[in-house]
Amino acid sequence: MLVNPMKNGIVIDHIKAGNAMKIYNILNLGDLKCSVAIIKNADSKKMGKKDILKIEQVIDLDLGVLSIVDPDITINTIIDGVTTKCNGFKLPQTIKGVLKCKNPRCITANEQELEHEFKLIDEKNKVYRCVYCEMRYHEPLDE
Repeated sequence: MLVNPMKNGIVIDHIKAGNAMKIYNILNLGDLKCSVAIIKNADSKKMGKKDILKIEQVIDLDLGVLSIVDPDITINTIIDGVTTKCNGFKLPQTIKGVLKCKNPRCITANEQELEHEFKLIDEKNKVYRCVYCEMRYHEPLDE
């Protein structure tokens, strides 16, 4: 498979195999007017198999949210052919509109207009809590 090199853009690499579409949807990449390449199950010496997202535009990414979905990803920003690598993201204190509370008795189950919101309560163990019902979520966070 051949994917052309980019002069400007972002490469989200080392995504756990199968998580590319989750990240694509969380970042609303379908709304972009530029090319976005999704490479699934690419061979990786480090991971065995991995996914990769290539965005042919430099955009502002919520890196904290990405660290929730897949803490081992790397971000490569390419500007005028020069690549800058970024990894080791800090977990966000608050997550809004990304995760959904799975508690059927949570108010968000009945009040559809309420945005799901979670607060970080234990950074070391990556534990979040729903602000409405206090249900706990541990890493890895699955939707």
